Amino acid sequence: MYRTRTYIAADWDGDIDAVNALHNWNNGKKWSLSFTDAHDLTKSSDSSLNCSIKASLSTRMDASKTFVLIVGKDTKSRKAGECTYCNNYKGGKCLTGHTINNDSFIEYECKKAVRDRDKLKIIVLYNAATVDKSKCPDAIKSYGQHVAMQKMENGTHVWDYQAVKNALEA
Repeated sequence: MYRTRTYIAADWDGDIDAVNALHNWNNGKKWSLSFTDAHDLTKSSDSSLNCSIKASLSTRMDASKTFVLIVGKDTKSRKAGECTYCNNYKGGKCLTGHTINNDSFIEYECKKAVRDRDKLKIIVLYNAATVDKSKCPDAIKSYGQHVAMQKMENGTHVWDYQAVKNALEA
């Protein structure tokens, strides 16, 4: 499969504003970001097993040339995706016979991005006006380009389109 897409990983609950900013810059006529979102390749339903969702994430990442992680205040502590949160996890085992994996979705995505870093450009965007690597998942904090998505203007946080564009185009 050709790697032509951009994969966006984020805490979709806490940082949806940053994800939406990327999509707005990509889809708007005023802005000049241009990427094809890997999440358009396959879909997973919220009722899917965590392991099948991770398989879908892997398929999307394998089609991507750029991995973008958006780091917010809760990114590092997110637990969604761990087998222990699956309804088929009982007594330390998977009732469907799958291998137990207690990486969250975000941890899984970050570890895969690092493994594939020779084929994948890694960009870590912070949903803040500063880069704070203590909020970044350990698996990826030493890799890629780390950039703040916001800047301060007149004492207010505003989106920094140019910094994001520069990171994506570098």
